[in-house]
Amino acid sequence: MIRAYLLYTGTDGNSHFKRGVIAEDALVPAERTLFKESPSNCSTDWHNDPVPQYVITLSGYLEFETKTGAKFTIHPGDVLLATDETGTGHRWRMLNQEPWKRIYIIFQKGADTRFIADADM
Repeated sequence: MIRAYLLYTGTDGNSHFKRGVIAEDALVPAERTLFKESPSNCSTDWHNDPVPQYVITLSGYLEFETKTGAKFTIHPGDVLLATDETGTGHRWRMLNQEPWKRIYIIFQKGADTRFIADADM
């Protein structure tokens, strides 16, 4: 199974995350795909995701943080399921000297993303 993190806006208006996996053989219709690279040692300030999307990390290690202080680390091969389009948002920073290479796969709002949350979350 492929490790994944769901980043979403809770009923309290804050971004939260759940750890889990993407179901094997998941077939989710995509609207657009974007390839992007950010240099090493970069970071972003608080923001929301503009559209619901998968963010698949090819290289780089990042720490994501929500306004509640919750943090998680993305490794190459991990999938971020970014759906926190509203609320307080999140920020991230690079943890290593590699650039962050990634693929964004934008899907329709409300699509079955095949995310399965870990039982302990």
